[in-house]
Amino acid sequence: MRRWKTKKNSAANVFRIAILATAALSPASGALGQRFVATAEEKPKTNAVTIDNFSFAPMQLEVPAGTQVTWINKDDVPHTVVSLDHTFKSRALDTDESFSFTFQTPGTYEYFCSVHPKMTGRIIVK
Repeated sequence: MRRWKTKKNSAANVFRIAILATAALSPASGALGQRFVATAEEKPKTNAVTIDNFSFAPMQLEVPAGTQVTWINKDDVPHTVVSLDHTFKSRALDTDESFSFTFQTPGTYEYFCSVHPKMTGRIIVK
């Protein structure tokens, strides 16, 4: 009799855990589910632009407002990232160094490398 009771309690505990886990993951559930969804939505989005072979890749990037964009220099020479309207400007980035900027306002942001002005790119913020 005692053995059966332990198995019954064990099965009930597994069932309770499964129900709580489902509630936590369901956006339509109560407070647990809502808190989980809100946390996932608050995580900032990040996009990367690679600097290599004297070019930005991708040359044009479309992001929603509030997105952080990171430029990473993979080239063997220093480069900068400077917007035409001077909204953002990096220092000279050596190999494997990066620069990040968070775009809060919708619009089109043209940028270039001040060391190599023929290198250009564009960020479109929606």
